[in-house]
Amino acid sequence: MPDPVSFIKKIYLPGLIIPGNILLAPIAGYTDAAFRFICTEFGAFLCFTEMVSAEALSRSNLKTLKLLKRSNSEVLLGVQIFASNPDSAARAVQAVLPFSPSLLDLNCGCSVHKILKAGCGAALLMEPCRIRDIVRAMRSESSVPVSVKLRSGWDLQSINYLKTAEMALKGGASLINIHPRTKAQGFTGKASLNHIKTLKENIDLPIIGSGDLFSAEDALNMVKETGCDGVMLARGAIGNPFIFSEAIALFSGNHTYLVPTSEEKLKTALRHLSFAIKFKGEYQACRELRKHFCAYTKGMPGAAVIRKRVSHAVKQKDYEELAADLLNSSR
Repeated sequence: MPDPVSFIKKIYLPGLIIPGNILLAPIAGYTDAAFRFICTEFGAFLCFTEMVSAEALSRSNLKTLKLLKRSNSEVLLGVQIFASNPDSAARAVQAVLPFSPSLLDLNCGCSVHKILKAGCGAALLMEPCRIRDIVRAMRSESSVPVSVKLRSGWDLQSINYLKTAEMALKGGASLINIHPRTKAQGFTGKASLNHIKTLKENIDLPIIGSGDLFSAEDALNMVKETGCDGVMLARGAIGNPFIFSEAIALFSGNHTYLVPTSEEKLKTALRHLSFAIKFKGEYQACRELRKHFCAYTKGMPGAAVIRKRVSHAVKQKDYEELAADLLNSSR
């Protein structure tokens, strides 16, 4: 019997080899050191920090710098910045270098109003040459490879992902990640997989696809249908870091992976909390884990009642009690 076809592949960038092609995207308010640690345990080959402001980095803003904290076991780390001009982007790179990033990413896809108002994120899609200039400035400051996160365009009347990717390449980008929706779409409608396929056929860089990846099957289908070099998981990983081990199994030709039980999900949620406490202390960690805990427990019997109690969880023992009660409800 022939060996199963494997879709796991290394990603080769200047000065960096990412050992696999299933990555964790930057997610504001979620991808801190604790969540990245959990996702890495389940197989994520590289994880990104939350998106950080170039201007705040250049001012050494303590709150922003804390977003770059990492665990000792986190060998590879991607840092995504948002910037409106080459000067601030260059200063941001200088501020990030002491944290030893493996990959620097320029966000050209965020559609949050305050980001757009500052001329950052998806606003850059309207000025492809500015993407080129910002990437060039980032590349001039270090040997760390630079990637660019794109959307398909500003709206359906201005689909220009090939142009923006071309400018990113000219600026010195080493990788392109595309979420194939427009800024105007936000997260509505469906991701246009044909945009990923066309980008891969026309731009000579590794192409990472994202968008609508809520299961391991979704991830494998994206690679098969578009020919992209890998996937970047975002919303599908929240409360579900197991998606990485499941995707690795599918990509490797193993279609018999085990779906986590309620008990396994709850144990993972409590380990997530324990690690968050080490980084942030019990007070902050318990408050921030509320949204994660709700995601971990989604769909479990009795979860709706438990979620109402989560808003009052302020100590580790509160979560332990919640988990025990929920597990009893699931039996």
